[in-house]
Amino acid sequence: MVDYHAANQAYQYGPNSGGGNGAGGGGSMGDYMAQEDDWDRDLLLDPAWEKQQRKTFTAWCNSHLRKAGTQIENIDEDFRDGLKLMLLLEVISGERLPKPERGKMRVHKINNVNKALDFIASKGVKLVSIGAEEIVDGNAKMTLGMIWTIILRFAIQDISVEETSAKEGLLLWCQRKTAPYKNVNVQNFHISWKDGLAFNALIHRHRPELIEYDKLRKDDPVTNLNNAFEVAEKYLDIPKMLDAEDIVNTARPDEKAIMTYVSSFYHAFSGAQKAETAANRICKVLAVNQENEHLMEDYERLASDLLEWIRRTIPWLEDRVPQKTIQEMQQKLEDFRDYRRVHKPPKVQKCQLEINFNTLQTKLRLSNRPAFMPSEGRMVSDINNGWQHLEQAEKGYEEWLLNEIRRLERLDHLAEKFRQKASIHEAWTDGKEAMLKQRDYETATLSDIKALIRKHEAFESDLAAHQDRVEQIAAIAQELNELDYYDSHNVNTRCQKICDQWDNLGSLTHSRREALEKTEKQLETIDQLHLEYAKRAAPFNNWMESAMEDLQDMFIVHTIEEIEGLISAHDQFKSTLPDADREREAILAIHKEAQRIAESNHIKLSGSNPYTTVTPQIINSKWEKVQQLVPKRDHALLEEQSKQQSNEHLRRQFASQANMVGPWIQTKMEEIGRISIEMNGTLEDQLSHLKQYERSIVDYKPSLDLLEQQHQLIQEALIFDNKHTNYTMEHIRVGWEQLLTTIARTINEVENQILTRDAKGISQEQMQEFRASFNHFDKDHGGALGPEEFKACLISLGYDVENDRQGDAEFNRIMSVVDPNHSGLVTFQAFIDFMSRETTDTDTADQVIASFKVLAGDKNFITAEELRRELPPDQAEYCIARMAPYQGPDAAPGALDYKSFSTALYGESDL
Repeated sequence: MVDYHAANQAYQYGPNSGGGNGAGGGGSMGDYMAQEDDWDRDLLLDPAWEKQQRKTFTAWCNSHLRKAGTQIENIDEDFRDGLKLMLLLEVISGERLPKPERGKMRVHKINNVNKALDFIASKGVKLVSIGAEEIVDGNAKMTLGMIWTIILRFAIQDISVEETSAKEGLLLWCQRKTAPYKNVNVQNFHISWKDGLAFNALIHRHRPELIEYDKLRKDDPVTNLNNAFEVAEKYLDIPKMLDAEDIVNTARPDEKAIMTYVSSFYHAFSGAQKAETAANRICKVLAVNQENEHLMEDYERLASDLLEWIRRTIPWLEDRVPQKTIQEMQQKLEDFRDYRRVHKPPKVQKCQLEINFNTLQTKLRLSNRPAFMPSEGRMVSDINNGWQHLEQAEKGYEEWLLNEIRRLERLDHLAEKFRQKASIHEAWTDGKEAMLKQRDYETATLSDIKALIRKHEAFESDLAAHQDRVEQIAAIAQELNELDYYDSHNVNTRCQKICDQWDNLGSLTHSRREALEKTEKQLETIDQLHLEYAKRAAPFNNWMESAMEDLQDMFIVHTIEEIEGLISAHDQFKSTLPDADREREAILAIHKEAQRIAESNHIKLSGSNPYTTVTPQIINSKWEKVQQLVPKRDHALLEEQSKQQSNEHLRRQFASQANMVGPWIQTKMEEIGRISIEMNGTLEDQLSHLKQYERSIVDYKPSLDLLEQQHQLIQEALIFDNKHTNYTMEHIRVGWEQLLTTIARTINEVENQILTRDAKGISQEQMQEFRASFNHFDKDHGGALGPEEFKACLISLGYDVENDRQGDAEFNRIMSVVDPNHSGLVTFQAFIDFMSRETTDTDTADQVIASFKVLAGDKNFITAEELRRELPPDQAEYCIARMAPYQGPDAAPGALDYKSFSTALYGESDL
């Protein structure tokens, strides 16, 4: 016989054991056995107990053997050859035993049983007085003792609640689970189970839908026990190990049988408990991931919409195709103002997107997830670059619009001036070619020829006087061409016609003069007075035409100084009118003198002056026209002066408001910087103070709106400069947006600190200590610490980073965490994240993988059916949609890879 003697505490089953039929392994089981004072102390079992043990142990063995496709009928007969005993141990341990001997001889059977007993001993079990020969001989007591030893080692030993022994742990578990149920008081593993209510309470506690506990009666134990045993067998896969009558008809049911039965309930429900715990952990992790993905999707959507709007808007702002008329360009300017007032303000999402991005990254860090990386082209920097490009395009587009309007104003002015001068010149040249082509000198008398010569000299003088106008016309046409006037073709055609005609007049004039000079010797008499009249009348007439032209000339001014300059020039012109009137009287006197001489000498004049077409009537008519145009010019200049005074009022009004709003914005920016450094009180106090400060800023918005209204009036008046202020509306808008962005970012910083504090369990005192330490070493109040400042801060908080090899290594490790990009600066948020990671713990990928493994029943994969059974519907489908198929060698149909999914949740660095 092979004995397994115990040198110390041992599993014992047999006579003179002193410890009962129990098990003790590695300490806790030995303690347990020492407490079993009421267990059997010899091999004499109560017949009723033996019957209960046979039935219970047989059912327990079959519950495991059926996994291998076999079972036993007689517990002391079917284990005699050792084959099913070895198979039982392989099933319950999950390990391989040595290959059994298949011979039928007694020695083969003893060898097989010894292999089984050796395996039991290898698990730390000490066996006394149980040998292979007794088992092979069919010793019922020894066989039952051996099976009980196996049950203790593999079904009960690992049960421990609050560090109690196996038996006490199982008893404590039963007491806790049945505590809420009436008529149930579990104190032991015999009498407490006779009425069957304890069995029913265990099932109802875990599966209430299977038991109608309120309908059970304490005085009907058989019904209660049968109900519990049948439900357990049908729904919990726990075989029926006892009959109700066996328990009811025994004064004290067998403790081993009851413990074996109850341990099956423990294992059935402890697995569900682990699965529930694992499912809760996974649900928590998935909920965090779903919320983060929702935030990521919102960011991607908002970023895509904003970038798409910027992409569509910039080409419109970069379209610099000029229009032909000032009305069309003014409509473009109005469209741009409408874009600024209506379309752009709702798109100012840049600040909110950046805040959402920072909040999301904080949540990802707090939940131990990898940082969010937006899809290509949608980073916060991409949005800032796009917005900057948009604002640059805006600025360029506005400047181009205003320059184009000025250019078109200049073009309209030049075109009108060209038309006036061309019309005057064309009126003057009307009939001149026909006159120069006359051959009247061929039949004229000498006096007529002399008169014709004088007349031609007067014409040449007039022609020379018009040379300047022709040059002006050509110069204006050239400027219109250079400024890309839309009707340049007609202007050029008209100008070319005038120039060609002018050249032709010069040629005709020269030809006529040569013809007259041939007969000049025949001219003797000339009416000097007529000639003098003609010579003085022509320049005077030209002066009046120029004066009328100037008095009707259009003018464009932009400042009060320019209009006052025109008024001054006009006043100077009016001062010359008395001298001009005297010249007019002198010219008219010459004409009257010629008439007086002719009459006195009985000279018959042909009527008109032969040397000029400028008659006294023409001079008087033009002089009267000049007299009428002067007050009209006065009125136009005074009206423009009033307009420029109004514009000056608008400038001063805007400057007054801008000089108030601009410094206010600058002051608030400085105050926010000071507040962010000198934050006192709790984070909630700081947040409340900042939000109150934000409301005070928002309440200032009407002042900005008033400034916008004044700016609108200035734009409508086409005022392009303002010497009374250095602030433009664009500067004010940028400053206002920066102010709102800065206060929003500061508030977001505090909110992220609250998130960090709450998620990491940092106390208010710790947070204040961190803030005070950071601010103390942030000497320049820049919101970041250099390496030496940060090292001093760590030393003040108790970190050993002094200048030695170990301290330098620790400091370099910390710097790699707080400054992964090696920028040389440590921000307050990075500092808080580091301190929170140093003092708290979070879920890890390993924990999530372990939870999935529980749900999967220790498999390396999990199925969709298992996920749907263990998790809420939405989170189960979330996992199924994202888990890749499992590719391992043990893969089953529909297997999913939960390890790679958990790795993706946390990132490779955590595994």
